[in-house]
Amino acid sequence: MAARKTNRFPVVRRSRAMWTSRRVWLPRLVFWVGAICIGVISVVFAQLADLAQHLFHSATGAGGWRAALPLAITPAGFMLCAWMAYAWFPGTQGSGIPQAIAARYLRDDEDRRQILSLRHVAGKILLTVMGLLSGASIGREGPTIQVGASLMLQAARWGGMAQARGLILAGSAAGIAAAFNTPLAGIVFAIEEMGRSYQARTNGLVLSAVILAGLASIALVGNYSYFGVTDARMSSHADWAMVAACGVAGGLLGSGFSWSALRAMRRIRRWVQPDPLRRTIALAGACGLGVALIGLASGGQTFGTGYEQARSAIEGNALPAFFFVEKLAAGLLSMISGIPGGIFAPSLSVGAGVGSTIGLLLGTDIALAALLGMAGYFAGVVQAPMTAFVIILEMTGNHDNVIPLMASAMLGYGTSRMISREPLYHAMSRLIIADALRRKRSRSPEGDAQETG
Repeated sequence: MAARKTNRFPVVRRSRAMWTSRRVWLPRLVFWVGAICIGVISVVFAQLADLAQHLFHSATGAGGWRAALPLAITPAGFMLCAWMAYAWFPGTQGSGIPQAIAARYLRDDEDRRQILSLRHVAGKILLTVMGLLSGASIGREGPTIQVGASLMLQAARWGGMAQARGLILAGSAAGIAAAFNTPLAGIVFAIEEMGRSYQARTNGLVLSAVILAGLASIALVGNYSYFGVTDARMSSHADWAMVAACGVAGGLLGSGFSWSALRAMRRIRRWVQPDPLRRTIALAGACGLGVALIGLASGGQTFGTGYEQARSAIEGNALPAFFFVEKLAAGLLSMISGIPGGIFAPSLSVGAGVGSTIGLLLGTDIALAALLGMAGYFAGVVQAPMTAFVIILEMTGNHDNVIPLMASAMLGYGTSRMISREPLYHAMSRLIIADALRRKRSRSPEGDAQETG
């Protein structure tokens, strides 16, 4: 009788078989644990990064002779980070987003291990914190994406899951969602910036990873807005001139940053070839000295992520007129130095500075101008307008300026595309893929034969 009932309901039979099969539930369990770990590690990473910045400012911000400490601490810290990244943690240099993008296009798991692994998780967190402890103008959000992608790919290896590309995408989305407490931005970022060739079948993976990582983050630190909550809003038709100014100016400066960074990094790759270790360390020291000098000239405001300055502008306090120029230069030097660290938070800080200066010139609301400047500049740098306005919308809890933020982001994106046709992260990912192909050729019998010949 029981057998007949089971046969009459094949769906029930398949469901029971699915959940009693170790091959089915084990990969799912490993995936869920991996997503929760991303949320927990993101919170720990954020707290370590904040502590590192606090220690640096405490050590150098008391005035007197201590104000000159960055001239020694910052170059030495840059050189130490560059050496450790080269010798102990290769593949951790820079933002981490290009590594995650490149890993989605690499088919050989051995090539993926060169840029995404548990070793990279430890190295990325350690060296980013050390960079912030040295006063580098970097952020932790890009590194969190590489950490998330590495953790999820490792979960795939342990759980025997075959969807490596989808899992890297899910881990990246979970990383950005947990880093900013912006789940929608994590999903949009996965579609717009990470995916480019997004597949519908990865929907469930991305959503599940974002939800679980977000729940873990909220459980530890609560539900919060990254920059607090602002009530700035458009008050007159004249404010649309500010939207246009912030969008176009942000796009020009953002494209200039990405164009300069790509051009400099390509030249640096050729320059370091004769003696990679020594020249890499020397470059890092020179960039660190430049960051220290800019920091001293700005009164210490360009050191670190720039979070405090951006939040101050969003709260309606005008930033120094040329803060955005100083912060852009410090961020560019930190990026090309080769030390691990992201550009998300520094870019938002530069954008807030752009908006603050435009607001002062036009005599408009500083808080609203800062929001619009952030959208325009960030979209100009990464050429991902949807991610730009969604991430700012969620980080500020402001839903009264959806259309102005969208307009500023699109103007920034359009202006940037006219000047720099190559999106920053994808151009950098192609350099990583090229390195992987060269390594593969050198390992192949044909490559060995050519070297022997």
